[in-house]
Amino acid sequence: MSEIEPLIADLALILICAGVMTLVFKKLRQPLVLGYIVAGFIASPHFALTPSVLDAASIHTWSDIGVIFLLFALGLEFSFKKIVKVGGPAVIAALTIISGMIFLGFTVGSAFGWKKMDALFLGGMIAMSSTTIIYKAFEDLGLQRKQFASLVMSILILEDILAVVLMVILSTIAVSNSFEGGALMGSIAKLVFFLILWFVVGLYLIPLVLKKTRKLMNEETLLIVALGLCFGMVVIAAKTGFSAAFGAFIMGSILAETIEAEHIERLVKPVKDLFGAIFFVSVGMMVDPAMIAQHALPILVITLTVIIGQLLFATLGVLLSGQPLKTAMHCGFSLTQIGEFAFIIATLGVALGVTSDFLYPIVVAVSVITIFLTPYMIRLAEPSYGFVYKHLPARAKTFLDNYTVHSPSTSKQSLWKDYIVAIVRNTVIHGIICIAICALGFSLLVPFTEKWLPSIWAHILSGSIIILMMAPFLRAIMIKKNRSEEYLTLWEESRSNRAPLVASIVVRIGIALGFVLYVLGRLFHISIAWLFLLAFALVTYIIFSRYNKRRSHQIEATFRQNLRSREPEYASRLLSKDLHLAVFDIPANIPWAGESLSELRLGKRFGIHVVSILRGGVRINIPKGEDRICPQDRLQAVGSDSQLEAFGRFLQEEGSVSPTGSDEEGEMQLRCIPVSPHSPFQGKTLPESGLRDKWHCMLVGVEKADGNLHTPNVAIPFEDGDILWLVGEASDLKQVESV
Repeated sequence: MSEIEPLIADLALILICAGVMTLVFKKLRQPLVLGYIVAGFIASPHFALTPSVLDAASIHTWSDIGVIFLLFALGLEFSFKKIVKVGGPAVIAALTIISGMIFLGFTVGSAFGWKKMDALFLGGMIAMSSTTIIYKAFEDLGLQRKQFASLVMSILILEDILAVVLMVILSTIAVSNSFEGGALMGSIAKLVFFLILWFVVGLYLIPLVLKKTRKLMNEETLLIVALGLCFGMVVIAAKTGFSAAFGAFIMGSILAETIEAEHIERLVKPVKDLFGAIFFVSVGMMVDPAMIAQHALPILVITLTVIIGQLLFATLGVLLSGQPLKTAMHCGFSLTQIGEFAFIIATLGVALGVTSDFLYPIVVAVSVITIFLTPYMIRLAEPSYGFVYKHLPARAKTFLDNYTVHSPSTSKQSLWKDYIVAIVRNTVIHGIICIAICALGFSLLVPFTEKWLPSIWAHILSGSIIILMMAPFLRAIMIKKNRSEEYLTLWEESRSNRAPLVASIVVRIGIALGFVLYVLGRLFHISIAWLFLLAFALVTYIIFSRYNKRRSHQIEATFRQNLRSREPEYASRLLSKDLHLAVFDIPANIPWAGESLSELRLGKRFGIHVVSILRGGVRINIPKGEDRICPQDRLQAVGSDSQLEAFGRFLQEEGSVSPTGSDEEGEMQLRCIPVSPHSPFQGKTLPESGLRDKWHCMLVGVEKADGNLHTPNVAIPFEDGDILWLVGEASDLKQVESV
């Protein structure tokens, strides 16, 4: 017991400090992250008025687990389809912000004379805004359903995924301690390879497993399975040279595409909150007031760099994407802070031992200041836009008012682009799966068969299994898109298109042939002529085999079904310039729960249209008028900013109304009522007594003079000396006693 006492004492101190600070910061309507950081400072050796953490190494391990849970939870909120939905504006804005802020951070760090690694990590730390802080600020200010808020959240989604990529790149640079382009490109290629492989394989297998075992899954088993998958991917990521946080994010994003995503997210949230709190407390423990005072100037300069840089680059990025100036400035003023990813990247630098001791507390101080200023910056957006627009030249106003993005016209060039992008994407994805099958086959299957069979038979069996496993994917490389709309249009449009179209098929057949030749060449030492002949025969079989065609179509259909299991396909078709989608959670105590959509008349009252109802693991798309709304349903509705905002206020007001009376007033009680000679119940049967109809009480037993408790009999009248055991509300029982 003595070995774990310091850890228990440390956890007690951390959680008590965190609990007190969260209550204080909740009362002050400030972000809880700041409360955790203050709690960490109080529990650290830098604050002499309270006990300090004894075993900092154990707390560091727990904080590493906290990072894993934070990234896993972030992945659960992330969806790869969201990247497609947000489209160009968010992509352009996010890339502009991140590239601009990394450059600014590196420049500022170099200007202070810091070493290159400190300056580079500083750029990474200030490049990403805080999803948690901005979402909370929008919620507090009632802006979460504004159209610009949707764009801000889309930018943050992209920043989150790019932040994970940036962590991998920074880790590679830190380990190699160089900025060589070749090594960096190799790391990015490795990242893309494993990212596609894990996503495709995971999204194919994991939803199937969850569907097959759904009847066996209660909340406990689902939580254990989800966490097991999370930490399993953490181990796989670490074995392949990536960070644990990256593996957790990948598994979270895979599970985010399953039908159980919301359920898993709800189950994981308490665990994430606990370990996340420990992580942010450990961040606060790194705050050294003496070091902050010593580096007051860098803190001030970096704070101004974050606010001004994020404001300018975000506004510029959104403008470049074709959005109006008002939307761009609202986005820019919303993104002027750094948050959790700054801490995670700072922790990465400390763990790798490549950043100086002063950088961590500086970034924490900058984050605290910018987070505190976030609500005020968001409120400042509207008057700032009015001031800027008022002083713009007339020509600039005309240009900005007419500045819109036009959809590209369908042309021969765009058809070729669509066709080439489709076949490249198809070839890369299926090629990566084939590479993975070859790697697993030669590293695991071949040694296993060689151990139990003669060499030639082992190679025949291994080669057959490897090629059979690759066959549906090789067929997809060779055949898919050969009868697509783009292919047929280009073929009929001009004879000059036919040669390159045929060449594209030949190249893809050559790629598939290369895979087969590689497997055969490694397993069998035969002449080149026989090798090519055998490979051609196998490729021909793969193309024309009906069984292989059916397998290929089944795999693709299953993958598409898993990918579309959560999001309705029609969603993007509902969007227009003034309409957008928003999600609402129905409170548990809503008074009109159980009413149908036709009874609620939400369209007439608020102008919104409910397009989807998510209830547990069931999604009802395009619900009918008779479909009912239940407590804790999640609605997806479409409408304008004002309409969605009005409905959100209505839900908030309805959900906050307490039922009449307190819980104690409605509580059921058990009382004994004796039957005396003057009692109105003497000589009456149960129906005649009116206990149920008049007094709203239930008779559960009759105690006779012999002391035995008897089951009530509606035909036997009550006698003098009987004791009636009644259940009812306190007020009703009191009235019965008084008669």
